[in-house]
Amino acid sequence: MVFSSNVFLFLFLPLFLGVYYALPFKAKSAWILVGSYALYAWWRVDFLWLLAGVTFAAYFFALAIERAEGARRFRLLSVSVTLNLLVLGYFKYANFGIDSFNAAITGLGFAPFAWSKVLLPIGLSFFIFHAISYLVDVYRREEPPTHKLLDFAAFIALFPHLIAGPVLKYNLLADQFRSRTHTLEKFSYGATRFMTGFAKKVLIADTIAPLVTASFSQASPTLADSWLGALAYTLQLYFDFSGYSDMAIGLAAMMGFKFPENFNHPYISRSITEFWRRWHMSLSSWLREYLYIGLGGNRKGRTRTYINLALTMVLGGLWHGANWTFVLWGAWHGGILALERRMKEAKLWQPSPAWLTIPGTMLLVIVGWVMFRADNVPDAFRMYRGMLGLNGIQLSDTLAWQVRPSELLTMLIATVLIYVAPIWGARVGDVGSHLLRPVAATVATLGLLPLFVLAIMKLSAQSYTPFLYFQF
Repeated sequence: MVFSSNVFLFLFLPLFLGVYYALPFKAKSAWILVGSYALYAWWRVDFLWLLAGVTFAAYFFALAIERAEGARRFRLLSVSVTLNLLVLGYFKYANFGIDSFNAAITGLGFAPFAWSKVLLPIGLSFFIFHAISYLVDVYRREEPPTHKLLDFAAFIALFPHLIAGPVLKYNLLADQFRSRTHTLEKFSYGATRFMTGFAKKVLIADTIAPLVTASFSQASPTLADSWLGALAYTLQLYFDFSGYSDMAIGLAAMMGFKFPENFNHPYISRSITEFWRRWHMSLSSWLREYLYIGLGGNRKGRTRTYINLALTMVLGGLWHGANWTFVLWGAWHGGILALERRMKEAKLWQPSPAWLTIPGTMLLVIVGWVMFRADNVPDAFRMYRGMLGLNGIQLSDTLAWQVRPSELLTMLIATVLIYVAPIWGARVGDVGSHLLRPVAATVATLGLLPLFVLAIMKLSAQSYTPFLYFQF
């Protein structure tokens, strides 16, 4: 069950919120757990044991780490983190490892190793990361372990972030599980935020999706084919994932929780370093705190810092999926991050105007998204050849008939929104423009309601389109 589905909108959500608000505060965590497990079981009930197992293991290991002293604390942390990584490795990377191994040995003339494909549980990467961050925080004594198993289980399973994030730390919500307010103002904000994300997903991302598929399916894409597909995917991914994040933040607010923001206008970044401060911020923060610093960060010399940056992004890329495309995408960003840091340290990085740095950064991002979107590495390089014009310039006949005016219009609107929204937000947030805020809020709400209704109508007419980040 996904947020952008009729069963979620008209059955699950009203039922869940109705009971949630009827219950006393002491019973709300139990209801959150029941509702979240029910939503997860809608996909596959047999994988609930995995979600529950990861939860219970993290809870009891954290208590044991807290009671232990000296080297035993580290051994317990190592065992618990290793168990989580083994679960992640088996379900997410076993197929990738066996396929790579078989490709190598068949190339040498040997028979492939027989293997039954492993099904990847949805949300696995996210709830494993939640568990690991909790264990590490307890080990570092940054957060005492909770003794309330029900609250902790409800945190891990909390359905707004269970399937596709944001990646949260338990200490961000621990106090909110102990005490939080439920007000009409907070609920209204949550509903508005949810509708915004829903419209972004259904009206923009889903409208562009067929164009992306058609472009990336071209056998010999021309320059126009490739760039149209790359630009369309750049827009689709942003509105799909930021739309999901808006919906998650909105749902959490409707339940009285406050989630941190996950996006901050990433496509106006003036460098790749800035891009990663604005894109999927919860994951960037997690990688920096638990991987980059764990590798030594910048404490072991300049060269090691560059290596740590690149390695963090390569592993971050691999986290997105078991495919060499994600590894190369991570290496692309890691290499650029290391290069930008080197240039700054050597004072070779000079401030440049936005009209130059924003398009330049976008070019690097789009090139990376092609590798991220492609089914495999040869497909990605087929697109790159097209982007260089090696297969011709004009839009090919095989793609032209599939391009609809509504898709091009949606791309234009999406582009305008990306670059107008930061300006609009800055004007509304300006202290001197406080009189503009109620006007802006009214305009936004009045404009949002018909869009939300239109999105529901479109949702009912179109086929099932899951969020792109569900695969991770």
